[in-house]
Amino acid sequence: MKVCTIGFFDGVHRGHQCLIQQVKDEARRHDAHSLLITFDRHPRSVFAPESAPSLLTSAGEKMELLQATGVDDIYVLPFDRQMASLTAREFMAEVLKGQLGVGALVIGYDHHFGRPQGEHFEDYCAYGREIGIDVVLAHELEGEHVSSSAIRRALEKGDVAQAAHLLGRPYTWTGRVVHGHAIGQLLGFPTANLEAAEPMKLLPAKGAYAVEVTEADEKDGPKWQGMLNIGRRPTLDNGNDVSVEAHLLDYDGDLYGHRLTISFIARLREERRFDSEEALVEQLLRDEQVVRRIIRNDE
Repeated sequence: MKVCTIGFFDGVHRGHQCLIQQVKDEARRHDAHSLLITFDRHPRSVFAPESAPSLLTSAGEKMELLQATGVDDIYVLPFDRQMASLTAREFMAEVLKGQLGVGALVIGYDHHFGRPQGEHFEDYCAYGREIGIDVVLAHELEGEHVSSSAIRRALEKGDVAQAAHLLGRPYTWTGRVVHGHAIGQLLGFPTANLEAAEPMKLLPAKGAYAVEVTEADEKDGPKWQGMLNIGRRPTLDNGNDVSVEAHLLDYDGDLYGHRLTISFIARLREERRFDSEEALVEQLLRDEQVVRRIIRNDE
């Protein structure tokens, strides 16, 4: 017997983790196999690509996070128009029961899947009785509703602390170091100019952030603290181009071509225009002191 749940699981946030734990618990009660079923792309990218959201996790990141939950197996379904055309009953009968041999499905009361036909949880239970799948009601996290949409909204406002609370870990974004204008070096704050390694991932709101930085391709490599700015650099007349620049504290080296993973710890301030480069440098010095205080409090 297999006990499963279904979802896109973008972010693998605390709500997802709570649901997955219930799948594992249910499987353990029945001496069964725990299974997560997810999709290779966001469903909206197939039938409404113009409204598809930016992602919280790349496909690789999502798989790593799902594997870390300790489930027995993960099955990735290709989501295409044929898959989208299946009703919930057809999906349960053809995919869950027929293809994967699922005996129990754990879902939340408001969870919906299959081509919309106005079904509710009770309808899925009825389909399950006909097909031979026990539909089990999952409970949400006590006292709060956690969703990928809420995390996106927090990041779009620059509230990386709230995003981290909902995710259960800091939000991360990966970029490749490319050549920039080298103005940071002249100001005494050399920066790594980053180009998105995974353009589908959401970039938080413009502003200055306290961050932790690691080499994306070195799992056990060094970790640096730093300041990151996202924005148009109005003081330096950068035009309309949005730059992502990281200044690593106490680092002296060449990172060109490296892929860096940024973990967002706190937002320092909104982006704003300063009257002079000297005023900008004074603010950067204040930002650095704030970052060092944050680091000391974390240690």
